[in-house]
Amino acid sequence: MGALSHIRVLDLSRVLAGPWCAQNLADLGADVIKVERPGVGDDTRHWGPPFAKDPKGQDTEESAYFICINRNKRSITVDISKPEGQDIIRQLAAESDVVIENYKVGDLAKYGLDYESLVKIKPDLIYCSITGFGQTGPYAHRPGYDFIIQGMGGFMSVTGEAEDVEGASPQKSGVAIADIFTGMYATTAILAAVVHRDQTGEGQYIDMSLLDTQVAVMANVSSAYLTSGEIPRRWGNASPIIVPYQTFPTSDGWMIVGAGNDGQFRHFVTAGGEAHLADNPLYLTNPDRVLHRKQLVPLLEAMTRKKTKGEWIALLEAANVPCGPINNFKEVFENEQVIARKVQIDVPHPTVGTMKLVASPMKLSKTPVEVRMAPPTLGQHTNKVLQERLHLDDASIAQLKEKGII
Repeated sequence: MGALSHIRVLDLSRVLAGPWCAQNLADLGADVIKVERPGVGDDTRHWGPPFAKDPKGQDTEESAYFICINRNKRSITVDISKPEGQDIIRQLAAESDVVIENYKVGDLAKYGLDYESLVKIKPDLIYCSITGFGQTGPYAHRPGYDFIIQGMGGFMSVTGEAEDVEGASPQKSGVAIADIFTGMYATTAILAAVVHRDQTGEGQYIDMSLLDTQVAVMANVSSAYLTSGEIPRRWGNASPIIVPYQTFPTSDGWMIVGAGNDGQFRHFVTAGGEAHLADNPLYLTNPDRVLHRKQLVPLLEAMTRKKTKGEWIALLEAANVPCGPINNFKEVFENEQVIARKVQIDVPHPTVGTMKLVASPMKLSKTPVEVRMAPPTLGQHTNKVLQERLHLDDASIAQLKEKGII
């Protein structure tokens, strides 16, 4: 039994931030019902290739994108633009603890599915809205996209090669960090609201914004600006205050070296056969190395290119110099630590056969995360949920299908 096995969640969200939040709750044991559009489903079902392959090696309709954010959920299809569909959602909300949605501001009000409408039938409801810019402010009605939020929220201004590098430009993250972090913060907010409800009987409304989150997770960078008034700049993979603390090329790939003190620097260059660099007056101390980084770094890069990534990691680990490889994803999933931690899991799926997933990183000793269900096929659980929750019979369900409601 998961820690949240007593919690029912109605997930009206799609794409990434909302489904990521709902999956976290599902991994912790919550019964999550994912509501999708009949015949179409969540947009991410169609975001591919790649698509998972069936046992014969043929593509299924299960996109890799959808798969990564929808395990442990039951999928039902409901057309909320029709009164009968809206009534189904209201009845399900009345039986739920939490509703998650990421529609544009005001969109669900016209269907009577907004917080103010649903709280009348479920006074202790916890209702979480996730939007690009929040429910208030001059940008509230704008659509929010992760890429744009990364730019607006300052992340891209400090990400990418340094401005004095030829051809350098701001860069986005390789993964949708504004969406992912907003989903994580939404998870935390919902759990706090559940605790509050259990103590007081009160539900509440949660207003989550991608932009708010992006600015918040800039952490020390935002704080540095507010403290000093100085606009942070891009440093690429280097540190503005420690040298060497960056990526270095090897003969067969890239590695990271973080020599945080003078002793580690000496061990680094000694391992590379260039011990004399540690005795050079220009590089004796970290402030010296920061001041003369433009002269030093090319010398270090010439040194690191003489050995393979594996050889360097072995040498530097033996010398207690902080280091690590930059792995491609084949190397990630073949890594002995990743394997030992069981980061990859295999689960049965009705069309794929055996589906490969990334496990939840949450490891609890008393209420461990369990993968109870693979990501659902579109509408896989519609009949069962309507029978179980709304007590509809086969004839009533068949009628709803004929009308295109489900």
